[in-house]
Amino acid sequence: MIDTTKGFTLVRTYPATPEQIFTAWTDADAISQWWHPRGATTPRDAVAVDPQVGGRYTYTMVNEDTGDRVVTAGIYRELTANERLVFTWGEPDGDPEATPVVTITLEPSSESKSVSAGTRLTFDLRGVEGSAGDGFFYDGWDSALDSLGDYLA
Repeated sequence: MIDTTKGFTLVRTYPATPEQIFTAWTDADAISQWWHPRGATTPRDAVAVDPQVGGRYTYTMVNEDTGDRVVTAGIYRELTANERLVFTWGEPDGDPEATPVVTITLEPSSESKSVSAGTRLTFDLRGVEGSAGDGFFYDGWDSALDSLGDYLA
Protein backbone atom coordinates (compact mmCIF):
# COMPACT_ATOMS: atom_id res chain seq x y z
CA MET A 1 0.00 0.00 0.00
CA ILE A 2 1.12 3.54 -0.68
CA ASP A 3 1.58 6.06 2.10
CA THR A 4 -1.22 8.54 1.40
CA THR A 5 0.23 11.00 3.91
CA LYS A 6 2.99 11.65 1.37
CA GLY A 7 2.10 13.76 -1.63
CA PHE A 8 1.19 17.18 -2.90
CA THR A 9 -1.55 19.12 -4.65
CA LEU A 10 -1.31 21.56 -7.57
CA VAL A 11 -4.20 23.77 -8.67
CA ARG A 12 -4.52 25.52 -12.03
CA THR A 13 -7.26 27.33 -13.90
CA TYR A 14 -7.24 26.88 -17.67
CA PRO A 15 -9.20 28.78 -20.34
CA ALA A 16 -10.91 25.59 -21.47
CA THR A 17 -14.02 23.57 -20.71
CA PRO A 18 -13.96 20.55 -18.40
CA GLU A 19 -14.61 18.43 -21.50
CA GLN A 20 -11.52 19.75 -23.28
CA ILE A 21 -9.33 19.12 -20.26
CA PHE A 22 -10.75 15.65 -19.60
CA THR A 23 -10.06 14.76 -23.24
CA ALA A 24 -6.49 16.05 -22.89
CA TRP A 25 -5.97 13.45 -20.12
CA THR A 26 -7.68 10.53 -21.87
CA ASP A 27 -7.00 10.85 -25.62
CA ALA A 28 -3.70 9.44 -26.94
CA ASP A 29 -3.30 12.15 -29.59
CA ALA A 30 -3.77 14.87 -26.98
CA ILE A 31 -1.54 13.15 -24.40
CA SER A 32 1.34 13.06 -26.87
CA GLN A 33 1.11 16.84 -27.22
CA TRP A 34 1.54 17.76 -23.56
CA TRP A 35 2.03 14.94 -21.01
CA HIS A 36 5.68 15.71 -20.25
CA PRO A 37 7.62 18.44 -18.51
CA ARG A 38 9.18 21.19 -20.57
CA GLY A 39 12.40 19.98 -22.18
CA ALA A 40 10.84 16.62 -23.03
CA THR A 41 8.52 15.20 -25.66
CA THR A 42 6.04 12.33 -25.76
CA PRO A 43 6.08 10.61 -29.16
CA ARG A 44 2.59 9.67 -30.35
CA ASP A 45 3.66 6.10 -31.12
CA ALA A 46 4.72 5.74 -27.46
CA VAL A 47 1.24 6.47 -26.06
CA ALA A 48 -1.42 3.83 -25.46
CA VAL A 49 -4.60 4.48 -23.47
CA ASP A 50 -7.68 2.49 -22.52
CA PRO A 51 -9.67 5.08 -20.54
CA GLN A 52 -12.06 2.90 -18.58
CA VAL A 53 -12.02 1.61 -15.03
CA GLY A 54 -9.37 -1.11 -14.96
CA GLY A 55 -7.94 0.04 -18.30
CA ARG A 56 -4.25 0.73 -18.68
CA TYR A 57 -2.22 3.58 -20.13
CA THR A 58 1.44 3.85 -21.08
CA TYR A 59 3.47 6.78 -22.34
CA THR A 60 7.14 7.53 -22.89
CA MET A 61 8.81 10.86 -22.22
CA VAL A 62 11.99 11.65 -24.15
CA ASN A 63 14.50 14.19 -22.82
CA GLU A 64 15.16 16.61 -25.70
CA ASP A 65 18.81 17.16 -24.71
CA THR A 66 19.99 13.66 -23.83
CA GLY A 67 17.51 11.41 -25.62
CA ASP A 68 16.92 9.53 -22.35
CA ARG A 69 13.54 7.81 -22.30
CA VAL A 70 11.27 7.33 -19.29
CA VAL A 71 8.35 4.95 -19.64
CA THR A 72 5.43 5.49 -17.28
CA ALA A 73 2.23 3.50 -16.95
CA GLY A 74 -0.76 2.97 -14.76
CA ILE A 75 -4.29 1.74 -14.32
CA TYR A 76 -7.43 3.86 -14.39
CA ARG A 77 -9.30 3.50 -11.10
CA GLU A 78 -12.09 6.01 -11.62
CA LEU A 79 -13.39 8.04 -14.54
CA THR A 80 -16.30 10.44 -14.22
CA ALA A 81 -16.43 12.20 -17.58
CA ASN A 82 -15.44 15.86 -17.43
CA GLU A 83 -15.28 15.84 -13.60
CA ARG A 84 -12.83 13.37 -12.08
CA LEU A 85 -10.06 11.01 -13.09
CA VAL A 86 -8.11 8.70 -10.74
CA PHE A 87 -5.20 6.54 -11.90
CA THR A 88 -2.02 4.92 -10.68
CA TRP A 89 1.22 6.46 -11.97
CA GLY A 90 4.54 4.66 -12.01
CA GLU A 91 6.62 1.85 -13.45
CA PRO A 92 4.98 -0.20 -16.22
CA ASP A 93 5.37 -3.45 -14.27
CA GLY A 94 4.88 -1.93 -10.82
CA ASP A 95 2.50 -3.35 -8.23
CA PRO A 96 -0.69 -1.26 -8.58
CA GLU A 97 -1.18 -1.34 -4.80
CA ALA A 98 2.30 0.13 -4.23
CA THR A 99 2.14 2.72 -7.03
CA PRO A 100 1.44 6.43 -6.47
CA VAL A 101 -2.10 7.58 -7.26
CA VAL A 102 -3.10 10.72 -9.16
CA THR A 103 -6.53 12.31 -8.72
CA ILE A 104 -7.64 14.99 -11.17
CA THR A 105 -10.73 17.02 -10.32
CA LEU A 106 -12.27 19.45 -12.81
CA GLU A 107 -14.66 22.25 -11.84
CA PRO A 108 -15.96 25.16 -13.90
CA SER A 109 -14.29 28.22 -12.39
CA SER A 110 -17.58 30.13 -12.24
CA GLU A 111 -21.31 29.52 -12.57
CA SER A 112 -20.94 29.52 -16.34
CA LYS A 113 -19.58 26.53 -18.21
CA SER A 114 -18.30 28.65 -21.07
CA VAL A 115 -14.70 28.42 -22.26
CA SER A 116 -14.08 32.04 -21.28
CA ALA A 117 -14.94 31.24 -17.67
CA GLY A 118 -12.30 28.52 -17.56
CA THR A 119 -11.94 25.35 -15.56
CA ARG A 120 -10.19 24.79 -12.26
CA LEU A 121 -8.04 21.64 -12.28
CA THR A 122 -6.93 20.16 -8.99
CA PHE A 123 -4.07 17.68 -9.35
CA ASP A 124 -3.35 15.52 -6.29
CA LEU A 125 -0.51 12.96 -6.19
CA ARG A 126 -0.39 10.57 -3.24
CA GLY A 127 2.35 8.08 -2.40
CA VAL A 128 5.51 10.15 -2.94
CA GLU A 129 7.06 13.23 -1.38
CA GLY A 130 7.19 16.39 -3.43
CA SER A 131 7.80 20.07 -2.97
CA ALA A 132 8.67 23.09 -5.08
CA GLY A 133 12.30 23.01 -6.15
CA ASP A 134 12.72 19.24 -5.76
CA GLY A 135 13.79 18.80 -9.39
CA PHE A 136 11.72 15.62 -9.46
CA PHE A 137 8.07 14.77 -8.78
CA TYR A 138 6.71 18.20 -7.84
CA ASP A 139 8.74 20.17 -10.37
CA GLY A 140 8.08 17.61 -13.11
CA TRP A 141 4.32 17.70 -12.64
CA ASP A 142 4.33 21.48 -12.21
CA SER A 143 6.07 21.76 -15.57
CA ALA A 144 3.78 19.16 -17.18
CA LEU A 145 0.75 21.19 -16.08
CA ASP A 146 2.41 24.20 -17.72
CA SER A 147 2.65 22.09 -20.90
CA LEU A 148 -1.05 21.26 -20.55
CA GLY A 149 -1.76 24.99 -20.39
CA ASP A 150 0.27 25.53 -23.55
CA TYR A 151 -1.65 22.73 -25.27
CA LEU A 152 -5.03 24.13 -24.25
CA ALA A 153 -4.19 27.72 -25.25
